[in-house]
Amino acid sequence: EVQLVESGGGMVEPGGSTTLSCTASGGFSFRTSDMSWVRQAPGDRPVWVADIDSDGGRKHYEESLKGRITISRDNAENTLYLKIDYITTRDTAVYFCAPGGRYNLAGKNDWGQGTQVTVSS
Repeated sequence: EVQLVESGGGMVEPGGSTTLSCTASGGFSFRTSDMSWVRQAPGDRPVWVADIDSDGGRKHYEESLKGRITISRDNAENTLYLKIDYITTRDTAVYFCAPGGRYNLAGKNDWGQGTQVTVSS
C-alpha cells in the first residue's frame, strides 16, 4: 500500500519561492523507488514536473521549468522535496508526489491528496 502525504503549500507572492514536502509511509519502499512531482492546475489535467531516481543521483525536469525548480529527497526521512523559485501565477496548482519516473508513473490513486500552491499578489 502506498501512503503519501504532501505538505508545504499555501499562498505565495509572484517572484517568491516555496518548498513542498512529501512523506511516505505505510510500508511503501520509498528508498528504492524513483519519485516524481506532478501538478494539476484548476480545470486542467495533471502534468509531470520533475523526477528523481532512488538514490538522488539523477534528476529530470520539465523543460519549461528548468532553472526554477529543484527536486531532492532524504531517504532517511522517507521524504521528497520540491523547491520552486521565481514563482509565477502559472505555478498555481495542486502538487502531488508520485511513485515512479516520468515514463512510469503510478496511478493517481497512489499520489496522495496533494498540496495546494496559490500564487497571487
